[in-house]
Amino acid sequence: MGQGGWKGLCLSLFDYKTEKYVIAKNKKVGLLYRLLQLSILLYLVVWVFMVKKGYQDIDTSLQSAVITKVKGVAFTNTSELGERLWDVADYVIPPQGESVFVVMTNLIVTPNQRQDTCAEVIWHLELGRRGSHQQWLGYPSPGAGVSSCSRAQEDVCMVGHTCMIWGQGQDLCQVLRRACEHRRGWDLALAEAPFLSWQNEDILNAKCSKDSDCHPGEAVVAGNGVKTGRCLRVGSAKGTCEIFAWCPVETKSKPAKLLLDEAEEFTIYIKNSIRFPKFNFSKTNVLDTKNSSFLKTCRFDLNNLYCPIFRLGSVVRWAGSNFQEMALEGGVIGIHIEWDCDLDKASSECNPQYSFSRLDNRFAEKSISSGYNFRFAKYYRDASGVEFRTLMKAYGIRFDVMVNGKAGKFSIIPTVINVSSGVALMGAGAFFCDLVLIYFIKKSHFYRGKKYEEVSSGHLEERKVNVEQLQTLQAVET
Repeated sequence: MGQGGWKGLCLSLFDYKTEKYVIAKNKKVGLLYRLLQLSILLYLVVWVFMVKKGYQDIDTSLQSAVITKVKGVAFTNTSELGERLWDVADYVIPPQGESVFVVMTNLIVTPNQRQDTCAEVIWHLELGRRGSHQQWLGYPSPGAGVSSCSRAQEDVCMVGHTCMIWGQGQDLCQVLRRACEHRRGWDLALAEAPFLSWQNEDILNAKCSKDSDCHPGEAVVAGNGVKTGRCLRVGSAKGTCEIFAWCPVETKSKPAKLLLDEAEEFTIYIKNSIRFPKFNFSKTNVLDTKNSSFLKTCRFDLNNLYCPIFRLGSVVRWAGSNFQEMALEGGVIGIHIEWDCDLDKASSECNPQYSFSRLDNRFAEKSISSGYNFRFAKYYRDASGVEFRTLMKAYGIRFDVMVNGKAGKFSIIPTVINVSSGVALMGAGAFFCDLVLIYFIKKSHFYRGKKYEEVSSGHLEERKVNVEQLQTLQAVET
């Protein structure tokens, strides 16, 4: 850069720029400017103030407490549990009435478990007739026509084994009894009935062909106990490691029938108390009444928002599922409570809004991960003081109560901020029209020359617009 360039740059530092207003008689640009002003005004009034309530101060720090109770009784009569009455203390977990709770609907019971040695894998008998395909004898039964050995026979079977027969009666039970009698009797039974074989469930870490495959003290991955160092085999087939565990181990099966089908008529009481600390506003979703029979007789519906008594079957239906199908293997239901409160209105206008959804994958019912289940045990001691337990694998519907909300109230600060933003947008509209005027329309160079003008000190001659130039410009624009 030469000496003259540096001099010009230094002198430009002392230039002063002031606005010059040019009234452009251009209908197109004028119409564009008014449309932009109208659009910005509508956005400010309709969207910012009416829809988004931009004049309000917002509190989203909702404080919420949820208390739940379930009521209902059911009666069952099963071979594992006998006749039994189920009340809320039996089927609701946890019992404290939290925002997340489970209503148990199905159960697999493994009774009389003791710490002992047994096979890691439950063995099943497979029976076939000569000249026909073999029939599966596992548990649970695959269909009608399956009868089980007597309870006495199951007691003499090796711990961890089941004896199921495909509709043949007591003559085949004799063969099976000899097969279950003791380990040495297996080969004998197989020799007497060559169509009789043994099958086991697949736990890879428990498979073995010799004792050295079962390292003592090693836990079985995805299993039930630790290995003792013995390999339990049937004939020449591969066997399973013996383990020290709670024996007999749990049956690896899914429920075939719903236990508590009456749970569809149970009721859920959900009390929700909320508070917005910024405005010191509190409310609950229960009707403020002194009528003691109100909660005993009412049921929730869209016209009765302040009766939070929900029928369990209705909640599942509102979530888009069938209760009988869902309760068989369990699932997860979300109960959403939304509080959207305009505190510029009366407090009676602040009402809870409910929605229900199924949170687990309802379309993966055939998947190995479908449903919802967990295990718990009840512990006892026999007459000699030895501890034993009954293991429960519970299937149920888990309910997650989720509360969200916000409250708004008029405040001068957000009002001023949003009005100022609207004014700034007006200025942006004028800037856009300036760009169109001096760059994109015909004779833009003429408007650009009129908008940007250099004035030097000492030149006092007033510049006038040539009338002929104006007439020519008007003719072009017309």
